[in-house]
Amino acid sequence: MNPVQSLLQVFGSRKMAALILLGFSSGLPLFLTSKTLQAWMTVENVDLTAIGLFSLVGVPYSLKFLWSPLLDWFTLPFLGRRRGWLITIQIGLLIAIACMALQQPKQALQLLAINAVAIAFLSATQDIAADAYRTDVLEQLEMGAGAAVFVLGYRIALLLTGSLALILADNIPWSSVYLLMSVGMGIGIIATLFAPEPKEISPPESLTAAVILPFGEFIQRQGILQALLTLLFIVLYKLGDSFVNNMSTPFLLQTGFTQTDIGAIQGGMGLIATIVGTLAGGAFLSKIGLNRSLWVFGALQAVSNLAYLVLAQVGKNYQVLLLTINIENFCAGLGTAAFVAFLMNMCNQRYSATQYALLSSFMAVSRDILVAPAGSLAKNTGWPLFFVISILAAVPGLLLLPFFAPWNPKPEAVTRPGIEPEEEDIWGTK
Repeated sequence: MNPVQSLLQVFGSRKMAALILLGFSSGLPLFLTSKTLQAWMTVENVDLTAIGLFSLVGVPYSLKFLWSPLLDWFTLPFLGRRRGWLITIQIGLLIAIACMALQQPKQALQLLAINAVAIAFLSATQDIAADAYRTDVLEQLEMGAGAAVFVLGYRIALLLTGSLALILADNIPWSSVYLLMSVGMGIGIIATLFAPEPKEISPPESLTAAVILPFGEFIQRQGILQALLTLLFIVLYKLGDSFVNNMSTPFLLQTGFTQTDIGAIQGGMGLIATIVGTLAGGAFLSKIGLNRSLWVFGALQAVSNLAYLVLAQVGKNYQVLLLTINIENFCAGLGTAAFVAFLMNMCNQRYSATQYALLSSFMAVSRDILVAPAGSLAKNTGWPLFFVISILAAVPGLLLLPFFAPWNPKPEAVTRPGIEPEEEDIWGTK
């Protein structure tokens, strides 16, 4: 069999079809409790401070490591260890997203928040189950292809909920938009039903073992101080980018752009720019190593916020908007490529599911918790100064880089657990 046939066989397999649809299901709820919900609230004239605080509904993404061991230990009595959890959660998400159609942001903000938190909790739990399923079902040689198609499905879902949803909202009520979005969860349910079952893996003997071993290994391997610095770095590395992401939709609406403009340019072209940036980041990473990538891409994603500062100065200008969205999203994609590679290299392969849940939870802290005052900050400072502050917010993460990515790294300082030093070259040590 020639290489082209082998490649087609890998990408055309049943499990790859399942993974792209599960990636779609995993990505669908995210914007429905963040950017898209912010657009609905802005149109309903909800106060900017309240809109900014609504990022706190994403707290479950930051805390999912607390219940991730439960999914490793307990198996539901149908569809196997991973798929049983997946389909249960997906049915819950379909119902919870449909319930958003009953909400009235201006009249009952608390009920809206409770509904959004329920979606975020179920979505975070689906992420745990989907990541675990992907890890279990893929063979070693399929992992690259499997990760790629999963991310592709995830990005398609973001395109649907971040672009099409806003365009629809200019023509139909927001309640109808959320009802239509809930139907999309049916894709994940169908995918789960027809997805191949992973090979049988013995679960941890007890919930205590499922909790203690992964966290204990992480702390023992790094030491308490280095482990704390690692978690702090994960929280801060994309903080500046998170500030912009949290308030970009209200900013664009208040600048005078329509929901259709935002859906087509920010939601559509912006996501394409992010995908291109992520792919380019992966290509550059293989050339210059992970350490240098963290420096270069981290600096670029911070400086790219200047584009929003320019747009805030010139006002409603479609040419500047196009440049702003493409520059900021492309650079964010570069940073994401290096950051995800960093997270993967922090995990011991024996405990990758729970450890990755831990690290990605801390990654969500900056996206959902630290940016909660962003609306109040923008309201009190004005948009130009807000974007200056977003650039400064990226500095602490860059200042921590010498602890993890010295420009000329020593091989012994960056060896991934479970891999011999001479086998490791992603860090640029050779």
